[in-house]
Amino acid sequence: MSSGLRPGRKWVRWMLIGLVLFATTEIVLRFGFGFGDAVLMRADPHYEYIAQPSQDRHRFGRHIAYNSLSMRSEEPDSNAVVILGCGDSVINGGSLADNDSLATTILSDRLSQVWGREVQVLNISAGSWGPDNCAAYLANTTLPKSAALLLVASSHDAHDNMSFKQVVGVRKHFPAKQYASAVVELIDRYVLPRFVKRPATTDEELGIDKGGEGFNPGFLALKRYTDDQGMPFLIYLHAERSEIKAGAYNEQGQEIIRFASEEGIPLVMDLDHGAREDELRDRIHPDDAGQRRMADILFQAIAKDDLVPKP
Repeated sequence: MSSGLRPGRKWVRWMLIGLVLFATTEIVLRFGFGFGDAVLMRADPHYEYIAQPSQDRHRFGRHIAYNSLSMRSEEPDSNAVVILGCGDSVINGGSLADNDSLATTILSDRLSQVWGREVQVLNISAGSWGPDNCAAYLANTTLPKSAALLLVASSHDAHDNMSFKQVVGVRKHFPAKQYASAVVELIDRYVLPRFVKRPATTDEELGIDKGGEGFNPGFLALKRYTDDQGMPFLIYLHAERSEIKAGAYNEQGQEIIRFASEEGIPLVMDLDHGAREDELRDRIHPDDAGQRRMADILFQAIAKDDLVPKP
């Protein structure tokens, strides 16, 4: 008599093994790495897109939370000193930055200590946002009375104008809903793109979408917004890797510098404060050390150089 399994039973055994492996992988990806718990986005008629409100995610070992106004911050407190922090993926941090490691969170804590009252530096941002996205958000959102506006910009923001291209639910990094399976998400978002190259892949990964014509109108719109609100406006000009190597901002960065000078807007330049390549995750985004250094620089400008008056 043969001791082997019948062909039909072999298939059943292999199917069971496959199901166990799939289920194990699914569990590890979901609970170990946070797959199936991505930050979800929504389209918006005023400022293109933004994170869906009231999200509490855990992904790649990081805690990523958004409040009811789609800010990567705690809920705004009308009793606190509020500083509006605006920008793109540089200030947002993305899924590789924990909420507690963001420059806005660190700056909130340090200003609260030195000013002796609660300070909130709100994080109003999304990947590939330009100043015009920020201005549109402020114009269409009810916010508490604020003490100042901080714009974190990079050279590419000079021409990163809103285009209202459909990206939510189209680009892999702008999902509108979760994948049904963590395994499918891993394959679709991270494995297949390594073999199927697309022209937009690099900028999509970095969260930037350049190519607009003309100087971004959001810079002037934010200046007018702060003038109308009677509050200070401060621009922090982040340096990209190529600019750190060159020791100077590129042509687009120079446009931002000229604009700030002509409009009398205080400008804090990353390159003047020891910008370092080893504090960038890629060619643009700061890692945790870079976020801490950004907070240090802004704390110096706000609390010690009095670019924002103490309340």
